[in-house]
Amino acid sequence: MSRQKLAETEIQAALAGMPGWSYRNGKLHREFTFENFVQAWGFMSSCALVAEAMNHHPDWANVWNRVTVDLQTHDAGGITQNDIELARRMNQIHGK
Repeated sequence: MSRQKLAETEIQAALAGMPGWSYRNGKLHREFTFENFVQAWGFMSSCALVAEAMNHHPDWANVWNRVTVDLQTHDAGGITQNDIELARRMNQIHGK
């Protein structure tokens, strides 16, 4: 997966196919909501396995039934195709 920084037009084009995600403060951003803490934690566990396999780790936080995610490739100084792919995979895991 490419770790080359994407142009803003490329990011906006990718966002069109990624429900729930936005481009905020130079990062891909989304808040996932679940019925309870256990479902939120299970989502994070599933995503952690995918992220580790991609060697790409999100900035995220969990408060009860919410998981807030920010994606950025730090060594590229912005959004890369790797961020786009992890966001898509997170949407697939969430099922929405």
